[in-house]
Amino acid sequence: MEKPLETLIVDSILDAIADQRLQAGTKLGEQALSDIFACNRVHVRRALSMLTAWQVVDHLPNRGAYVATPTPQDARDVFQARRAIETTICRNVVRLASAPDIAALHQHLALEDAARGQDNRPAKIRLSRGFHTLLARIGGNSVLARYLDELTMRSSLIIGLYATGPDTLCAEDEHARIVAAIEARDEARTLALLDEHLRHIEAGIRFDEKPPLLGTLFNVLGPAR
Repeated sequence: MEKPLETLIVDSILDAIADQRLQAGTKLGEQALSDIFACNRVHVRRALSMLTAWQVVDHLPNRGAYVATPTPQDARDVFQARRAIETTICRNVVRLASAPDIAALHQHLALEDAARGQDNRPAKIRLSRGFHTLLARIGGNSVLARYLDELTMRSSLIIGLYATGPDTLCAEDEHARIVAAIEARDEARTLALLDEHLRHIEAGIRFDEKPPLLGTLFNVLGPAR
């Protein structure tokens, strides 16, 4: 089934940010996006509204939409909030995870391994976020899951824009070790590994390093279309 145009636009912008082809502050002009995706500007506005709700895009009065520009303080706040929320989520996961839940986590790890083998940065960022939202689903608290969904989207933006090192996204076995601790029902180890994992990601963010400019919006997003 073909994706709705809004979803295609959203996914293309998120992938371009994850692949460091779109920089913070890049203008996302409605007409330019309409031309790139051969669609009505109504579809573009819906896509930009979705990205604005996730704080991936900033709408500036009388100026239009731009890729958001998170600050170092934003990053600290987001990861501090994630540590607080995910600690409770993982406590619940250790207590509640069923055999099918553990199987789902292992299936997700297999997808991460495949993306790592293909050196697919956008897929790795998506799957890293997906791992944490899967934990939230298993944890069974819909309020915490909703907060985490926003926080992981914001941290994915920060990682996509400013995490330049190849090892920043996740060390190869970090998620696997968390799953093993959950499977062993070892709460203390699960929480310690989670804290270590989130701090490792945060430490790899470098706000003073920017990828090179890659030309016009069409050059960046056109190939995705």
